[in-house]
Amino acid sequence: MQTDYIIVREYCRQSCLEPTFLYALEEVGLIELFREEEEMYFTASQLPKLEQYRRMHEDLSINVEGIDAIQHLLDRMESLREEVNALRSRLRLYEP
Repeated sequence: MQTDYIIVREYCRQSCLEPTFLYALEEVGLIELFREEEEMYFTASQLPKLEQYRRMHEDLSINVEGIDAIQHLLDRMESLREEVNALRSRLRLYEP
């Protein structure tokens, strides 16, 4: 399976974003960056989440710590949604 990589410097240049924002996201564990030779990269599969974080930061003026808290709550909501669906499926076994 082939993985596509995006250069941090190029992404930041095209999206008018400071690289320090991506480094801060990595520091709190929201994205994963890696270095190869002298360049920093991230996988293309992270792009949708990164765009979501960028919009939160630029459009809503939410800092990285706030984005981290919001993402934690969104993950928790998804987990609870999956649990509710599993419980509903189990309850259907007992319905006539």
